Amino acid sequence: MIRNQLLVCAGGACITSGEKSVKDVLVKELKKNGIEDEVQIIETGCMGACDLGPIVVVYPEGTFYQKVTVENAGLIVNEHLVKGRTVSELLYTEPTSEKKVETSGDIPFYTRQVKRVLRNCGVIDPLSIEEYIARDGYFALGKALEMTPDDIIGVVLDSGLRGRGGAGFPTGLKWKATREATGSPKYVVCNGDEGDPGAFMDRSVLEGDPHSIIEAMAIAGYAIGAEQGYMYVRAEYPLAIERFECAIGKAREYGFLGRNILNAGFNFDIEIRIGAGAFVCGEETALLRSIEGKRGMPSIKPPFPAQSGLWNKPTLINNVETYANIPQIITNGAEWFRSVGTAKSPGTKVFALAGMVQNTGLVEVPMGTTLRELVFDIGGGIPGGKKFKAAQTGGPSGGVITPDYLDMPIDYDTLKEIGTIMGSGGLIVLDETSCMVDVAKFYLGFTVDESCGKCTPCREGTRQMYQMMERICDGKGRDGDIEKLTKLAKVIIDTSLCGLGQSAPNPVLSTIRFYEDEYRAHIYDKKCPSHVCKHLLTYTVTSDKCVGCTACARQCPVQAITGEVKKIHVIDQNKCIKCGSCYEVCRFSAIRKE
Repeated sequence: MIRNQLLVCAGGACITSGEKSVKDVLVKELKKNGIEDEVQIIETGCMGACDLGPIVVVYPEGTFYQKVTVENAGLIVNEHLVKGRTVSELLYTEPTSEKKVETSGDIPFYTRQVKRVLRNCGVIDPLSIEEYIARDGYFALGKALEMTPDDIIGVVLDSGLRGRGGAGFPTGLKWKATREATGSPKYVVCNGDEGDPGAFMDRSVLEGDPHSIIEAMAIAGYAIGAEQGYMYVRAEYPLAIERFECAIGKAREYGFLGRNILNAGFNFDIEIRIGAGAFVCGEETALLRSIEGKRGMPSIKPPFPAQSGLWNKPTLINNVETYANIPQIITNGAEWFRSVGTAKSPGTKVFALAGMVQNTGLVEVPMGTTLRELVFDIGGGIPGGKKFKAAQTGGPSGGVITPDYLDMPIDYDTLKEIGTIMGSGGLIVLDETSCMVDVAKFYLGFTVDESCGKCTPCREGTRQMYQMMERICDGKGRDGDIEKLTKLAKVIIDTSLCGLGQSAPNPVLSTIRFYEDEYRAHIYDKKCPSHVCKHLLTYTVTSDKCVGCTACARQCPVQAITGEVKKIHVIDQNKCIKCGSCYEVCRFSAIRKE
């Protein structure tokens, strides 16, 4: 008889940090103690707190063990399961009070979240359809098949669900347009091509709760009159592909996919299409071309996919997180969905919280939650006592939120007011050591590399902007560069073919708006205030701290540092290549970077 369950987080971050080896130790120790038949080990999807992995949760107590390693994993079996003693050294410790916390229900990272999209992630075995069904899985599909397609679309419309892929377009309107479009067959497509740097929301849902997406796509197929669906996911997500393929097989076996689903006379099936990783294929028309076997390049709209999409037939396309909301909306109703969030942006939003923040990971909060709550209450604040400088939302298509807007509610409309976007949910926190010019250059460089090249404004314009940004960061900025960047950015936005080009200048415009002083320091003073841009740095020796240990001189690759043992050293600025080796090797903080 099973008396305990060990839930082991098998999300991408925990796997990378050694989850498989930890599981092997747990299995070995259970056998050694002869209790392997009494304890069930379940590998779940991502539990969210990525910086605390590998994570093991012991039920029925719910004891939360974090940063479990091969060396200490055996303690969970030998101490907790055999002797009934909590392993205190593996418990989460509150940073301020140093208090040990036994369950996730007492950890602020979890207690301040509202999990709807992520309700099954980290809770069930994603490979088990039985566990999904036990959590009311496929109930919504059964309910939907007893409704009319128009009634289903009406519920989605009333819920106010907006597309979570970035644009925030009303989902119900898209479903309605596709149903009313003429042409047959019709198709349902899920966009799992999440490509923003630092974003892993959709991947985690596909890895941790794949059946929710299958159920939602089937409901969408019934609502718009489609019998075929396609899951488009990038090749860099092998675990998501593996688990989704397994889920499709189980859904067919149980009669939730295929012919005559639940004896309702409805036929629907799903196939996976694997993308090669082009960022532009996150744009819906480029994605559809890729599914067709063509080069992923965007098309002029209109016509929109709802009228003429896959193989020129009406096509419904939503992203993973959007679909993940559908089963619960059908089950619980539109008013339930609108019970959290804001009037114009109801529901929750999943964010990938990353960057300079204590608690990184996957976070789901109601729309309208402030950035302060996300970064400081859930994220635990900035490490090392440093100051919060900005947060980049929307990835390469977005912009920055500054300290002045920490208490602004985050939703689609308020973010637009300050020149950024929600995007798919990537949230990169930046501290005082970040150079905003360098940050903007990084995102612009990403879009330059990912441009498909089809239209001239994006292909040539973004490259010209990037070259100007490179000059500025290299100390070769010129008078008028800020104005030229702004003018060129607006031309690119107004004339590019698709959303990639239309949003590519956003990081530059946003940082110019809020951090123009940093641009001016780079251009006119030839200084990087954050001491990031290599060519604008100067390394000097602080005489009252130098002990003449010669470590810096021995490390310098171009012999730019001279000085005798136990005497003050000097850096020849004409020879210095600004590599920073001396700064990194000095144990006495005698090298000053400015």
